[in-house]
Amino acid sequence: MKHTLAVLVENRAGVLSRVSGLFSRRGYNIDSLAVGVTEDPKISRMTIVVRGDDHVLEQVTKQLNKLIDVIRVTDISSDEAIERELSLIKVTADANTRSEIIQIVDIFRARIVDVAAKSMTIEITGDDEKIRAMEKLLRPFGIKEMVRTGKIAMTRGANSV
Repeated sequence: MKHTLAVLVENRAGVLSRVSGLFSRRGYNIDSLAVGVTEDPKISRMTIVVRGDDHVLEQVTKQLNKLIDVIRVTDISSDEAIERELSLIKVTADANTRSEIIQIVDIFRARIVDVAAKSMTIEITGDDEKIRAMEKLLRPFGIKEMVRTGKIAMTRGANSV
């Protein structure tokens, strides 16, 4: 099972290294990791997706809480949450295929962010399923390059993590 952890940490050099090192020392793989500063510039938030059962989740949470720079660890997997990823996809495009690619982009409510003589770069945000579906439809045109962020997530409503 995949678990999404919201981890508030001190915004200091080396914190990311200590957190990722904790996972590697324990033999746990990080499926996705996104880090950014919060509304308080002294605090960063890590959204970490890790695969494992409840025992793995419990061990990871305990180990994270032992780190000095960690303020709070919250599993938001079972909460009602808003989850998004961002992807940039550069696809081969010529005069014959541009209109078909534009139709796909419109269907997925994505955006074209760059156009060159032989390529187009598309920006899409959404959940993993949406991004994979668009990638699948664009693959026949020839994907030249693709990059994805990790998942970011926030609980719905007045709750805050």
